[in-house]
Amino acid sequence: MTEIRLHDTMAREKRVFTPADPQRVTMYVCGPTVYNRAHIGNARPAVVFDVLARLLRHVYGEESLVYARNVTDVDDKIIEAARSEEVDPSVITERYERHYLDDMGALGVAPPTLAPKATQNVADMVAMIGRLVESGNAYEADGHVLFHVPSDSDYGSLGRRDRDAMIAGARVEVASYKKDPADFVLWKPSEPDVIGWNSPWGRGRPGWHIECSAMIERHLGETIDIHGGGLDLIFPHHENEIAQSRCAHGGAPLARYWVHNGFLSMAGSEKMSKSLGNVVSVGELLEQGHKGEVLRFALLSAHYRQPLEWSETLVAQSKATLDRLYRSAAASEAGEVDEGVLSALADDLNTPLALSRLSAIDDPAVMKASAELLGLLSETGAAWFQGVGDSRIDEMVEARSQAKREKNFAEADRIREELAAEGVLLEDGPGGTTWRRA
Repeated sequence: MTEIRLHDTMAREKRVFTPADPQRVTMYVCGPTVYNRAHIGNARPAVVFDVLARLLRHVYGEESLVYARNVTDVDDKIIEAARSEEVDPSVITERYERHYLDDMGALGVAPPTLAPKATQNVADMVAMIGRLVESGNAYEADGHVLFHVPSDSDYGSLGRRDRDAMIAGARVEVASYKKDPADFVLWKPSEPDVIGWNSPWGRGRPGWHIECSAMIERHLGETIDIHGGGLDLIFPHHENEIAQSRCAHGGAPLARYWVHNGFLSMAGSEKMSKSLGNVVSVGELLEQGHKGEVLRFALLSAHYRQPLEWSETLVAQSKATLDRLYRSAAASEAGEVDEGVLSALADDLNTPLALSRLSAIDDPAVMKASAELLGLLSETGAAWFQGVGDSRIDEMVEARSQAKREKNFAEADRIREELAAEGVLLEDGPGGTTWRRA
């Protein structure tokens, strides 16, 4: 069996991955908060952990992996968006969850095994909060329930930073009812016109951090194999998840391996984020005519733990490389996965090395199978180069062919030039004329 090694954020080193149960490998990745369109930086963890899921299924068996990616569908930003449109929050969440699934699907991201929603797991959150209150790790104050950070002596084990430094570097809410500045909200009151649920502490809604802990417990178990997400989630989100889960489960760890992807930035700027306003959405890129597989290739071109600078040059280079790969393997059936590609992915998802080795494969069938492990070469050659369903271009190509049959070469040249101006290249061959985008 192929040995997989993953960089564990908790251990600060690459470790051989050994699941608790090889027949039921468990992985949880923090998913979207559905109040807006996902930007290309949001897509990076979706694509990275999709590759990890493919690798785990290849090594342990197709049915071995239970992969959960949650949907946060109750949040202050969702409430604000619903108010601004004067609609129910469900209108906002259903709209943007649909957009998210469509956008990630265009990037070749397969649906996870489970996609639990916060609103469907509130009872589990209330139950976990109740246990934390009973154990003395949480307390009620001014209609809120808060986790008392000093009650957990191991708090901060993931980030390994001084607690005061962590708080100073993050947006930690200041409130008079807190016993300690680091204490965080597990339950907050809801006004009569705001979404809420009944609880022992009054009508309210859950805090963000408790959602993941409760859903992991319900759907995957107390301790899972892999917990993933972006670097920006280490503190406070994952640190808080670890603390509340550990205290609710008698000291049992939340996850055996912690895997975090690096930031994505726009060329010449800092990390991409909605708050900074320097974002480009996946939907915008698709509408500009970029294929989802090109965007996926670009996201995999750097090692997942390293920063990735997004640029038009990166996208163009990714398209050119995929064109070469499709010319080599599009017509082939998948064969055996190349050992070089597999070993690169097994070594902490080294996708740049895997892509390099993919390009060097001579056997089209091996190339096809190896590309599938990366989620690439998923289209037919005709779909990739010609564009399935582009009837206008098909009609122009046929009109040119007709003009050539009638020896109207001036008209044939005119059509070729018009298409070339649109970035469409024609290739005449024994079987007729085909076209592809430049």
